[in-house]
Amino acid sequence: MSAGVVLKIVSIGEILWDIVGRAEFLGGAPLNFAAHSQRLGNQVALISALGDDERGRRALGALNALGLSTAFIAITSSAPTGMAAVSVDTSGNPAFAFNRPSAYDCVETDERQLAALAAFNPDWIYYGTLAQTSIESERRLERILERCPRAARFYDLNLRGGHWNPPLVERLCRAATVVKLNESEAELLFQGVRPSADFTLETFCHLWAETFDLECVCVTLGGRGCAIYVSGEFTVAAGYPVAVEDTVGAGDAFAAAFLQGMGLGWKPDRAASLANALGALVASRMGAIPEWTMNELRALTAATFHK
Repeated sequence: MSAGVVLKIVSIGEILWDIVGRAEFLGGAPLNFAAHSQRLGNQVALISALGDDERGRRALGALNALGLSTAFIAITSSAPTGMAAVSVDTSGNPAFAFNRPSAYDCVETDERQLAALAAFNPDWIYYGTLAQTSIESERRLERILERCPRAARFYDLNLRGGHWNPPLVERLCRAATVVKLNESEAELLFQGVRPSADFTLETFCHLWAETFDLECVCVTLGGRGCAIYVSGEFTVAAGYPVAVEDTVGAGDAFAAAFLQGMGLGWKPDRAASLANALGALVASRMGAIPEWTMNELRALTAATFHK
């Protein structure tokens, strides 16, 4: 990366505890993304809420330990801190069962906070689907985007069963600059609009970019890497083979690294290489925000990642 370049990023959405058996891991895609993005050297403002409860207090302590700012983290008594029961299939793919409403559904963004966000003047705004499923939360996102007109928008779909609908996804895509999703999500969305057409990654990316006027569409392919579509050019970037320990959070790490490359003006294949590497590194360890170092990332990417 270019020395001295720091991106200013706003990450909006859920903070929750992933419950895996008897163990609890702090997570939520926007939090995971924020933690990995800050570790890449960026300045990140995380907008969310925690419940006034024991899990909320533990989460707040964890955020402080991660070095993330809590300036835009609300504490509410209206709902408990978010939780997600996680189950993993034989292929290592996670499924989530959420408690709703959760504290992150109760974020209130007043004029003082909007002014503070405008003064922060972010380069990028990251958001997903889960935390935008009510009219109030979607309008809150719209207000934030309006107050930060310079910022590019990164929409990471992360579709969870029962917590999304096609019109919402389409509205969120229209607001985005870059859209990132996985292969199964891409096929699901494509079948919804072109049920009689044959699905290919390139056909989907072209359709989605043209329909929603997107600068970039990125489709993750697990260990196979990712497909990227930028300015009419479609390419597939190979993944990095690792011994997979836990896939939860790997996509969020991928998103942080891909945004990093795009934000620094890298060519898409270089940004994709960095993203594939960080996603693989995180998948090789337990938890959504495991420890990793820049030296490990550099070693994995070797020829394509340079300071």
